[in-house]
Amino acid sequence: MKILFIHQNFPGQFKHLAPALVARGHEVLALADVANKANPTPVRTLYYKSPVKNRLKGIGATFADMVACGEMVGGACSQLRERTGFVPDVIFGHNGWGEMLFLREIWPEARIINYAELVYRSRGLDSDFDPEFQQTDLKARMATTARAAHILQSMIDADAAQSPTAWQAGSFPPLLRDKITVIHDGVDTDEVSPDPTAEFSPGEGKPVLRAGDEVLTFLNRNLEPYRGYHIFMRALPAVMAARPDAQVVIVGGEGQSYGRAPQSGTWKQIFLDEVKDRLDLTRVHFTGKVPRASFLSLMQVTRVHAYLTYPFVLSWSMIEAMSAGALVIGSRTGPVEEVIRDGVNGRLVDFFDVEGWSTALIAALADPTRDDPLRAAARATAIETYDLRQVCLPRLIRFVEDIAAQP
Repeated sequence: MKILFIHQNFPGQFKHLAPALVARGHEVLALADVANKANPTPVRTLYYKSPVKNRLKGIGATFADMVACGEMVGGACSQLRERTGFVPDVIFGHNGWGEMLFLREIWPEARIINYAELVYRSRGLDSDFDPEFQQTDLKARMATTARAAHILQSMIDADAAQSPTAWQAGSFPPLLRDKITVIHDGVDTDEVSPDPTAEFSPGEGKPVLRAGDEVLTFLNRNLEPYRGYHIFMRALPAVMAARPDAQVVIVGGEGQSYGRAPQSGTWKQIFLDEVKDRLDLTRVHFTGKVPRASFLSLMQVTRVHAYLTYPFVLSWSMIEAMSAGALVIGSRTGPVEEVIRDGVNGRLVDFFDVEGWSTALIAALADPTRDDPLRAAARATAIETYDLRQVCLPRLIRFVEDIAAQP
């Protein structure tokens, strides 16, 4: 078969699938935004020039930007067909940025698969979850609904779709869910596994942390409310007062991934300033973003890993922490509850319950052997349900090949 992947940040979610399809003898090509040309890719990759952001204001701005992106991708695909005669059997792309909008106009004969990560809704998901930072008036609800237009249009035009979790698939309207197959992208549980000899250094001049030490971790791409950074920081003073030997490692950048940016400064500094007078800052280590190898070592070292999220896309890092044998205490929100069962393979705390977070973290740090069965069960969950090579990748390969074989 001929397979075309489209993703502005390729390889993204297709990091393992694309080369696996090449290994099975298929001709695989990728198309990505030229702004990400420095990213290493596992297959031959072509690039389109991303459009300049439009100057439109109001609730139609997002749709205008996504249509412009779709237009640029459509033009690049048209040139590809005209100049090389390339006609894919399958086009598989992320529908979040408008790239999938006009592909049927270039290749009406192709089967189109959407990576259906999430669709925006004004009620019941992330947009109205946290009243401290989110507006829920009519104007805000209309703006959220408008942001879903390009995703829904892409889904209507698609032959099939894949979502990594059932909760994320459930964000889509009922009339589209029959198109969606739930298959997680997969975690390499051989690479991400417990290591009693692991070590992690939070930085020059700081203590080297080892497996067995009293280490509490919190990790996100960027430190922001969508991933519960504010709740974690507010719970931290009580934890550190009760556990005077605990070392806290906080990994993440100071940029913006989701939600609105603060009016000034960074979310990291805003919530650190809120509690810093009640913290022993010699035991709180902000590392910024770290290389993957360092992340893996940290998950092997940590005694307790806190993971919070709005009702939103589930981070790969949570399942990787479980695969590494960490005890994960997660927020009692839909995406987390799909994976973690309280008292079975981890622990759950209500997202906004600051005192509950402090209590749970203190108890887990104080008595690590109590939770050894949960750690073992967490790794078993990762292996049985989310293992890349034995579970997820074979399913993804069959999914793509089966869609291609349909008339």
